[in-house]
Amino acid sequence: QVQLVESGGGLVQAGGSLRLSCAASGQTFSLYAVGWFRQTPGKEREFVAAISRGGGSTYYADSVKGRFTISRDNAKNAVYLQMNSLKPEDTATYYCAASIRPQITTMTQYGMDYWGKGTLVTVSP
Repeated sequence: QVQLVESGGGLVQAGGSLRLSCAASGQTFSLYAVGWFRQTPGKEREFVAAISRGGGSTYYADSVKGRFTISRDNAKNAVYLQMNSLKPEDTATYYCAASIRPQITTMTQYGMDYWGKGTLVTVSP
């Protein structure tokens, strides 16, 4: 079992930045690839970014490439999502999720093993 808790969400103006954190506990965190997903009401949860078990590989959705950066610190059992140049369309609840499967370029919500409860990000125009 892996427990995930997100933090760092909030209200920010367009063009601003936020850093989300995902704290993990339970089984050895370094065994899991981790992804960030987001969801708005009435829409399906969408992939945002992923990072490999050791942190050496990352992968991004086209909509956030060049603006968001995912990173992890396995010594601290944590994953981060640095979000810059935020846009109103980035408004969503952001979730981190862990997968025992190592592939990150094909990561979808359906392949994740553990989820956090999410943190809300609101970007005002």
